[in-house]
Amino acid sequence: MRRSKTEAGRRVIPLNKDAWAAVSEMRERSKLLFNCGPEPDWYVPPHTEGLHNPDPTVPMSGWRTAWRNLTRAISCPACGKLQKPVTICVNKTCKADLREVTSPTAGLRFHALRHRAITELAEGQASEQTIRSIAGHVSTKMLEQYSHIRLDAKRTALDALSQGKGTGGYGTNNDTNELPTPIAYPQVIERMVDERGFEPPASSLRK
Repeated sequence: MRRSKTEAGRRVIPLNKDAWAAVSEMRERSKLLFNCGPEPDWYVPPHTEGLHNPDPTVPMSGWRTAWRNLTRAISCPACGKLQKPVTICVNKTCKADLREVTSPTAGLRFHALRHRAITELAEGQASEQTIRSIAGHVSTKMLEQYSHIRLDAKRTALDALSQGKGTGGYGTNNDTNELPTPIAYPQVIERMVDERGFEPPASSLRK
């Protein structure tokens, strides 16, 4: 990332398998579009919007039209043809009524994908430093929006411990001996908790 709207500035974000597969597919499409290449100085994706002669040596400046077409595209329930929102299917042999058909992704904002990615990073217990280096957050206030997600993930991890997998040892060849049954001291517990169920304040707090 060479530019950023925050103070995070330039940063490197590795491509995962899904992103790399998408880039590779766009690279193969560029071969069909230009009937040659690609060359080392070509951009993926190339600048094509508003140009009669797309130039692969110029980078794409935006994807508003592409995103709008992608999220609004509908699939004809009769013939399965993918097309822009229309009243009648463009397939001449189908001509199905598509006035009630809408895209399941209509209205999806591109920024929502960023929010989802950060959410999954938080659910996966990624460190705050890792999330900041990927998302570009520079303040803890931005990460506080995902604090409840991290808390739920921690609670789930701790709940897994309480489920237990038996009352034996550690499951190794050198298991420790079982601990003796602790002796209950009810009179001590009664002193620790008052009649309301709360722990009474310490002597220092009374003062």
